[in-house]
Amino acid sequence: MVQGIKEKMLEVLTRSNFLTKEQLDEAIASQKESGRRLSEVLTTMGYISQKDLVIVLSQSLNIPPINLSKFKINQDVVQIIPKELANKYQAIAVSKIGKILTVAMVDPLNILAIDELKVLTNYQLKVVIATEKDIKKAIEDYYNTTTNDQMQSIIEDVKDMDIEVFQDTEDVDVKTDNTQELLRQLEDTPVVKVTNMILAEAIKNRASDILIEPQEKRLRIRYRLDGILQEFPAPPQSMQEAIVSRIKVMSVLNIAEHRLPQDGRFKIKIHGREVDFRVSIMPSSHGEKVALRVLDKTAVILDLDSLGFETKPMEKLKKLAQEPHGLILVVGPTGSGKSTTLYSVLRYVDDPELNVVTAEDPVEYQMEGVNQVNVNPDVGLTFSGALRSFLRQDPDIIMVGEIRDTATLDISIKAALTGHLVLSTLHTTEAAGAVTRMVNMGIEPFLITSSCLVVCAQRLIRKICQVCKEPYPITPEIKKKFHIAEEHKEVFRAKGCNKCKNTGYWGRLGLCEVLPFTPDIRDLVMKKAQEGIIKQKAREEGMVTLRENGVIKVLKGLTTLEEITRLTVAD
Repeated sequence: MVQGIKEKMLEVLTRSNFLTKEQLDEAIASQKESGRRLSEVLTTMGYISQKDLVIVLSQSLNIPPINLSKFKINQDVVQIIPKELANKYQAIAVSKIGKILTVAMVDPLNILAIDELKVLTNYQLKVVIATEKDIKKAIEDYYNTTTNDQMQSIIEDVKDMDIEVFQDTEDVDVKTDNTQELLRQLEDTPVVKVTNMILAEAIKNRASDILIEPQEKRLRIRYRLDGILQEFPAPPQSMQEAIVSRIKVMSVLNIAEHRLPQDGRFKIKIHGREVDFRVSIMPSSHGEKVALRVLDKTAVILDLDSLGFETKPMEKLKKLAQEPHGLILVVGPTGSGKSTTLYSVLRYVDDPELNVVTAEDPVEYQMEGVNQVNVNPDVGLTFSGALRSFLRQDPDIIMVGEIRDTATLDISIKAALTGHLVLSTLHTTEAAGAVTRMVNMGIEPFLITSSCLVVCAQRLIRKICQVCKEPYPITPEIKKKFHIAEEHKEVFRAKGCNKCKNTGYWGRLGLCEVLPFTPDIRDLVMKKAQEGIIKQKAREEGMVTLRENGVIKVLKGLTTLEEITRLTVAD
């Protein structure tokens, strides 16, 4: 059908007086070589104007044209199509009646674009034709206006918000005694309202990170929601330096230093909730980039049963966590929830009769009854140094925020061998890989087998939105690839709705791979067996891998095959 429409359009172009057959043949040859739209090639080569091309397309396709410069569009209608897709497909929504959405497009032959817009908007589409110039101008005018309106609306919402900024006294030195006074002087300035808005919106949207990124012609604000970065309305580029300076003041950093990276932290109190922020500022070619890690204590439930792990591996982890001594490692990439799992294990084993100490960089969540220490390499307090001091404090349980070097690993293992329960994290992708990593760091296999109780590898996957998820049948190819049993007939795909901001996902849950150090696993470690052999033996003993754990959650309707493919490797 599409081919017939194209032939009809070419016939109209040939019969018209706009261009000759030779010019049309030349344009078609150029289009095949470049892969661009034929309409784009014709206008670029100067054979036909955009206005005349719209007339030809309208006649050949029997689709009405529209002059966007003389048409007023409702802002709510414009927002039905996200700005990214409007730019991608050169399309803008112009009106809405019931479930019918009228969309102006440069290329009404782009069936893929029309299908994607139908699925995304959940409307029946009526397509009209507009010139590329008019579409681009409309997108620039309406979306920029909308963004500015959204920004103004958000600022109005938060301008009177009860946000109090304060630092711990240990962060303030003699050079920054006037920080609190400077904060008070700045409270009524516009930049404070905008900065407060950025922080408040991050907390409201459950963001784990905020990125404030200067671009060549604009300022970009992105929040990491459920592990994925999403762009949000940004203030004008002219405010970039002021926002960075405001964050530096809040973090007790040097506002005059623009050439070197700086790290800091601050705390705010919003509606009675205390939220910590870890700050990293780094110079870039267009200005200073700011990355903030949001540590909202009220949004984190430190409970092993709430992490989303399957029952059997969780029971194994709980049982081994109750051992009087040994080393428990949680492994995974950055942002996989290792720290939350460690805190949850610590909460599970904590007891008033026990002396519990932690070394962290920095302390992320305050735990009552636990002695928590911030390591500070600048003054010589490293993880290994803190561990040596802990061993003179008669501890029962020690948590080390992260094992980064051989010295810390060596002391952790010796502490586990001398009657302490040690909890820590290591950066490896799978549980069996932790053994290889420790050997590569210079630890003898007999020390690993004598000290290690269990290694838990984990990931955080996005939960499919329960409001808009839709089922689809499982093909034989999918069943074979993911080792799905024949009795399962369907799984779910992410669609997108208003609740999940058209992402198809809402919230996250954990995948885990628990590798206990059984006698057979210890024998393999002593023989310096390869990672694959250790993993295969663990599977024979009942270990469920990350991919298998993910498939279980897919079949329960909790996530999607696309999501577990993104985060796990095939077994």
